[in-house]
This record gives sequence, C-alpha cells and structure tokens, in this order.
Amino acid sequence: MNIARCKGARDMFPQDMRGFRKVEAAFRSSCYLWGYEEIRTPTLEYLHLFTSAGTLSPEMLSRVYSFLDWDGWSGERVVLRPDGTIPSARLYVESLSDMPVARLCYVENVFSFEGTGQESREQWQCGAELIGGSDPGGDAELIMLALEILQNMGIKSIDVKISHVGLFKTLLQELGLDEEEQSKRLKEILTGDVNLLGKIKGESQEVKRFLKLLLEVQGKSLGYLENLKSVLPQGLSKIRSSIDDMAQIAHLLDGIGQEYRVDFASGEGFEYYTGMVFQFYYSGQLMGKGGRYDELIPLVGGGNIPASGFALLMDNVQSVIDTDEPYDPETILLTCKTGKIEELKGSFAVASMLREKGHIVTLDCGCSSEVGGRWMVTLEEVRKEIIVSLRDNRNGKEESGLSPSKLLQEIEDSK
Repeated sequence: MNIARCKGARDMFPQDMRGFRKVEAAFRSSCYLWGYEEIRTPTLEYLHLFTSAGTLSPEMLSRVYSFLDWDGWSGERVVLRPDGTIPSARLYVESLSDMPVARLCYVENVFSFEGTGQESREQWQCGAELIGGSDPGGDAELIMLALEILQNMGIKSIDVKISHVGLFKTLLQELGLDEEEQSKRLKEILTGDVNLLGKIKGESQEVKRFLKLLLEVQGKSLGYLENLKSVLPQGLSKIRSSIDDMAQIAHLLDGIGQEYRVDFASGEGFEYYTGMVFQFYYSGQLMGKGGRYDELIPLVGGGNIPASGFALLMDNVQSVIDTDEPYDPETILLTCKTGKIEELKGSFAVASMLREKGHIVTLDCGCSSEVGGRWMVTLEEVRKEIIVSLRDNRNGKEESGLSPSKLLQEIEDSK
C-alpha cells in the first residue's frame, strides 16, 4: 500500500534543496552584512498571540491550523505559525526589548489551510525585521536590502510597488466613519475595490475626485506624489504626512535608478501594517512584500516601539532563479576491491584524510552499479598491504601503488 503525502504538502528533492540553499545563502549573506542577526521562532505558538490583540484578520485566522495542546485536564489552543512577523514581535517583547534597535532576520516556514489541497499549505519565507527605528530611512533600508538580495540571485528587472496603509486609515477617520465602517472600507481598499467611491455617502465632489485619483491612477514618479498634495482637499490635510513619507522613499528609489509604481490599491494582506508598504514583483509574480507596522509591538504586550520589515517568498523566488545548472561536484568514489576488513578500515582512513582537505568522498556500499564522480579510488589488500589505485573518469588516466599522500597530491594536481 502506498501512503501519499498530505494534501497541500510537498517534498523537496535534492535539486529543490540546491535552489533553496542558494536563496537562503544569498539572503543570509546580505542580512549579515547589513547588521541583521538571525533568529528562529517556534513552529507552535499560542493562538491568542494572533487573536487577543486582533493582529490577524478574521479571514486569515479562518485558515490557521489550530488544536488543543493538552496539559493534564486543561489545554491551551495552539497554532502552526501562520505568519513570521508576529512571532518575531513576540520574541522581541519577551527577550530583546532592552535593545534600542533590533535588526532581526529568519528563514522559517509558515502554514495556512487551503481547502482544495492543490496549493501549498506550507510556505517558506526569508524575513527581516527592523524594530525600534521610526525614521522613514528604516523603510528605505529594508527596500534596499530586499532589492540587493534579489539582484544578487540574478533577478535584475524588479518591479517595486509602494503604497501607504496609514494614509487610508487616517483618510477613513477624517471622513467621519465609525470604527466598524472604517474596518470594512479599509478591507475593500486593500483588496483594490475601486467601487468604494460610490459607497461613501455625503462627500463633496472634491473629495470624491481625490479618492478616484488615489484608487484608479498609478504614479511612476515623485511628481505624482507632489501632484497629490497639490489637489489634497482641505478637510483631508492630515494625510499629507503619509504622502511625505512615500515621497522620501520615492526620492531614494529615483536616486538609485530603481523604477517603481505608486499603487494605493495594492495593500491586500497588510492587515496589521500602519504605514508605508511595498511589494516586489518579477515578470508579474510576487517575490516579497513588507512595510511599517508601528502598532504591532504594543499589541503583543510591548511598549510603543515602531517597527518595519519584509518577507521574501522562497517558493516564488526559487521558481525564477537558475537552479538547473549541472550538478557535477568533483566527487571521489572510494571502493574496496574485495571487501576484506583491512580494506574497509583503510577506506575509512583514506576518506577521512581526503575530507579533511575539503573533498567530497562517497563510499561504495556494495553497489557495484554506482557511478563515481570525478575520481574513483580503489583499495585492495595484497599480501597484508593496502594498495591504492586512482582513476580520473574525465580523461581515463589510471595510477596504482599510491600512498595516501601521493593520492592526495595527484587529486590536487589534476583539479
């Protein structure tokens, strides 16, 4: 009987893991150079981390994997983490809140239920969090870091979208909507619902024209944001600071020659974000996203600490980078002629010596059909002496009667 893997789960094969490690290595390398230190949070978290403070939307909470973690006669409901940022915020509040600024990074999996089982229920993320920095320069740092990581993996033509969740939160307050209506309308905005314009009653034509400009027009230059400020209705003046935040980022992106789009109807999935948000696309596919979430640290029990971060979607990134290059490491296959005990003992000693010098050595475990890599080393016991032979599979050259030191020299010289 064949036992299939769980629906929505996937196996990673050696070629998949090569791509995974390539993404992971590029991410860690850049993060370390920018001063970010790696953390890892538990796969299991208490459900109330995500519910008591309202940190996740009801829609997202409906897709978490939750169950009771029994402790005697009582139990606490736990979840497989559906998000990487919220557990990082919890870790910071519990253990790192004495740091004036915390630069944290992680490579972790997150889980969400998908009903058909056709899509992945487990996703891997590379995330970076900057906790304690309130200046828009922190948002710029994260954008620059994410772009560097993607470009170092050969992803050059990256489309950047920028928006501002805080602008809409302030806007809905200024329009005089109650909290329930604000929450409903914000969700519609973040999902790109341009029909919102006809649902807000009693607003002047000036306000409606401004809302139309926000939701239906995408800007590609700093001038677009300046134009927004010039047509800003008097009653909505409080959102000017949000536009100024975006203008600083836009100015930086202009300075490095990075194209971008100002798209205010592109905030889906940013429920707990409060300010500037950004997304990275390649050939229309989402590579990652992030932004400012200044209210999250207080929501999980911490002080009034500003924060921002991003996550790269590893599966999506892997799908567009070159991971199909031939995998031909200069492997040494080490085999014994007869399998006598002295040959076996000698093979482990020779393999250890070669590995200490950085060579990949595999042992022939009785599989005569195993194909070697670059070299084949054979040990044979002859009159109580171990004879070592070497074959270079690239050119067919063979040598026999080698000492371990001579064997190493021949391999090193032929590289």
